[in-house]
Amino acid sequence: MIVYFSKARISEPLIFNMTAITKLNKAVFLDRDGVVNELIIRGNWFSSPRVLSEFKIFPKAYEAIKLLRSSGFLSIVATNQPDIARGQLSEVDLKLMHEFMIQELGLNAAYFCPHGNDGDCDCRKPEWGMIKRAMQEFYVDPAKSFVVGDRWRDIDMGTNAGCKTILIETEATKMEKRDIKSDFIAANILEAANWIIHN
Repeated sequence: MIVYFSKARISEPLIFNMTAITKLNKAVFLDRDGVVNELIIRGNWFSSPRVLSEFKIFPKAYEAIKLLRSSGFLSIVATNQPDIARGQLSEVDLKLMHEFMIQELGLNAAYFCPHGNDGDCDCRKPEWGMIKRAMQEFYVDPAKSFVVGDRWRDIDMGTNAGCKTILIETEATKMEKRDIKSDFIAANILEAANWIIHN
């Protein structure tokens, strides 16, 4: 698991010492592709951007992150990027995309899992290793936090972590044809943000 931090990173040790903390933060953990940025169609299936020129942030993401920030939420991306393991995406290109995304939106951090479907790790969603580390590094209370995603893996990760979950229904969601149990269903990231600040 690898993480890119914004310049405004909270500088705290990794050890999660509850006795030293008087107040935990609340956070929104965001899937990336299909939630923050547009999916890419390759062949007859949806894919992730592989170079910066393909990385298109949804216009509503700007307003959504601003709304969450003004309501006291940290905004943290957690994304599976198995194209790295497949040799279809370089970490250099991913870093460029994540640095651009963090700067453009004012995110607190972006975590990613570079492993493939057969990878033996605790960070690939639906495992919740990515947001577990984020909770430790940013002192986050899962009971006050949310996970927003467009796939069953995102929602299961949020449930496993003890967060409330929001499903954004995309064409990719519909093509998977799974019965996904989330706390709320939104049309886009801005609708999700509005629901979060009222719940």
